Amino acid sequence: MTDFFAMGGYAAFVWPSYALAALVLLGLLIASLKGLREAEATVKALESVRPARRRAQSAAKRSAAQPETDSAPDLPGKASEG
Repeated sequence: MTDFFAMGGYAAFVWPSYALAALVLLGLLIASLKGLREAEATVKALESVRPARRRAQSAAKRSAAQPETDSAPDLPGKASEG
């Protein structure tokens, strides 16, 4: 096991390289998460100022395309009651 940690005599170069790579990856993770939170806050602020038109338009299209009825539609092959 000590041979593994010694890395064939190159441990002084290998382990600091691993540490530096881990620090860079950790920094990228932190920066990405911070950027994501800022972008989500920006989107939330913009949506609160100007409501989404697509949601309102799609709801209006659905209600116009499917008129609401009080009775269930007759299905083919089924005898209607009454």
